[in-house]
Amino acid sequence: MVWSDPGHPVRLETVAPPDWKGANDNMRVLADRFGRTFPYLRLSVIEACNFHCSYCLPNGYQAAPGRPKALEMDEITRLLCAFAAVGMRKLRLTGGEPSLRKDLSQIIATAGAIPGIEKIGMTTNGILLRRRVDDWRAAGLTHLNISVDALERERFAEITGHDRLDDLLEGIEHALGLGFQSVKINAVLLRGCNDDQMPRWFDYLRRRRVSVRFIELMRTGDNRAYFERYHVRADSLEQYLELAGWRLLPRAHDAGPAREYAHADYAGRIGVIAPYSKGFCTDCNRLRVTAGGDLRLCLFGNIGIPLRPLLQSDDDQAALVARLYGQLGIKQAGHGLHEGQTGLTSNLATIGG
Repeated sequence: MVWSDPGHPVRLETVAPPDWKGANDNMRVLADRFGRTFPYLRLSVIEACNFHCSYCLPNGYQAAPGRPKALEMDEITRLLCAFAAVGMRKLRLTGGEPSLRKDLSQIIATAGAIPGIEKIGMTTNGILLRRRVDDWRAAGLTHLNISVDALERERFAEITGHDRLDDLLEGIEHALGLGFQSVKINAVLLRGCNDDQMPRWFDYLRRRRVSVRFIELMRTGDNRAYFERYHVRADSLEQYLELAGWRLLPRAHDAGPAREYAHADYAGRIGVIAPYSKGFCTDCNRLRVTAGGDLRLCLFGNIGIPLRPLLQSDDDQAALVARLYGQLGIKQAGHGLHEGQTGLTSNLATIGG
């Protein structure tokens, strides 16, 4: 690796949250045996993705035989009400590619109607961003993350399988004017593919108040050879940033996993997500639910806890909440990536990262 020098809103009908008597009364916040609390849920709403990213789905999405269909609207509503009742305040919708769901705006609006949910974010590949972002914002989306793995058109197409960079960047420019609480860009760091792009990113951030987050490539169940070829340690990027005058910011109490850097000469910021760094899991504050309704205590855990059977009736609320409480006792202190243990995650599209 060589570092180079340094429109019209839509009216939506939301699904009314269930009338769960006392749902928020006397409920304790979800916590594990290590003292970590979990106010943040990442919900995959669909497994399918229309990109062919080399690090995730190089051959495109192929549905596995017998795979359960994604949760329906009423199931999602019951799930979110249960998590909100036990302290979930931030929701992020993921995929696959969440914008492929035709009812995405309805999901956003329904989540916003549930007491306790304060932030609704989404991570998208941006392919429908320019056409749909006004609707998402009108529905109540507050935080937006867009994947952009390179700022050079040919590089972007090589990594993602789509020559759509110009359209994507136009969509981001439009989104920046819509009043989101946060707009962030995600880029997976890849040796020999985009690790020489920092000068372009610096130029991009000079006048844009946006955060670009570089994510260290993670080993999954089906990418061992790719990982060994393209993995770049995130700490090498952090060293480069510090030499270029970027300074690490204090960590907010409710911050996500990124270590964020700022520079006096740039309006934007740079975040680094380093899953192989020491202590990465110490401040874990998130849980995940798959598109089919399985609770995952860790992105790389070995257990999927089925919640769907308890999402069929409002009468199962107490049992659903009890299952959430009961499973936190088996959450481990950290992932097993250093030992090559990738758990159930065959690729990141199955759970949304």
